[in-house]
Amino acid sequence: MTIYIVDIEAVDTRYTKQWKEYLPVQLRKATKQEVVVISGGETPQATTPGAFLNFGGTNVYKSKQLEQIGEMFCKGEVKDDDYFLYTDAWNPTVLQLKYMAELLGIKIKIGGMWHAGSYDPADFLGRLIGDAPWCRFAEQSMFEAYDQNFYATQFHIDMFLKSFKNASPSKIIRTGWPMEYLANSLDSYRNMPKENLILFPHRIAPEKQPDIFRDLKTQLPDYEFIVCQDQALTKNEYHNLLGRAKIVFSANLQETLGISWYEGALVDTIPMVPDRLSYQEMGLTEFKYPSEWTASFKAYTHHKEKITERIRNYIENYDDYIPLVQKQVTQLKANFFSGQKLYGGIANDN
Repeated sequence: MTIYIVDIEAVDTRYTKQWKEYLPVQLRKATKQEVVVISGGETPQATTPGAFLNFGGTNVYKSKQLEQIGEMFCKGEVKDDDYFLYTDAWNPTVLQLKYMAELLGIKIKIGGMWHAGSYDPADFLGRLIGDAPWCRFAEQSMFEAYDQNFYATQFHIDMFLKSFKNASPSKIIRTGWPMEYLANSLDSYRNMPKENLILFPHRIAPEKQPDIFRDLKTQLPDYEFIVCQDQALTKNEYHNLLGRAKIVFSANLQETLGISWYEGALVDTIPMVPDRLSYQEMGLTEFKYPSEWTASFKAYTHHKEKITERIRNYIENYDDYIPLVQKQVTQLKANFFSGQKLYGGIANDN
């Protein structure tokens, strides 16, 4: 069996860059199979503001991947029992892959890792396209084309099933994401001197509510608040900020996993997250605040004092929370940021 990774285009400041480096190595080690990456080449353009990819460039990238897959079939390189892993399931080329394999009688297996879609009303697809039939039917077709549909959290699965009630549970697997490399890559930032610094490490997009964070800065002038995407940070510079910070803050209205708060916890930075979305199943009680506090900017204005009080408590009693942060890391590492269930799902499907 050969495992083909049909990857998502890399962005230097995002985990997608690290996946290009680490995922083939991890998958090869775990499955003991040959692993081949099908890449679309260099990422064509910078990301569209507020998104994690470029709306035009991503289709250039996917088209180049499809061209390679088609040539592989033409040359007879794709064999029975080969496995194609799409690291972003929202990739319409899976339909052409399925078309070629079935018409040519080649018995492959296909898996897709779902990050978001129009079924999430707070995602950019949900906001800009919504439940347009062409999009919903496309997502349903892609789901059906995959033999295995991987999701990082139960929250994401439940949200998907609200829109696709007839989706077969046998095709759905909750795996977490294959990010075991993070602990080692961040270890050198863990013992940096801490400052009274609070970070907003998310995209600047409506569903991330950066305006709440910016207002908090005016309420707590003795502390430093940084919106990471306001600065052109390299990955190393971002990790240095994480190492210095005491709090990573979220008021997100859209989150199906949440990598940045795990990165923060790995370097002993306290996560402050709302009790909603994927945070509900992932976070310890001590780090979750009531969802209604940041349900909207208007709601935030009614609960502003409670939020600032919580921030002061975390800052002033930082050392007392470190054992809990380390407990949080242990839980997240085992259940949500390990690829073992993903690798096992691929290996056991063949």
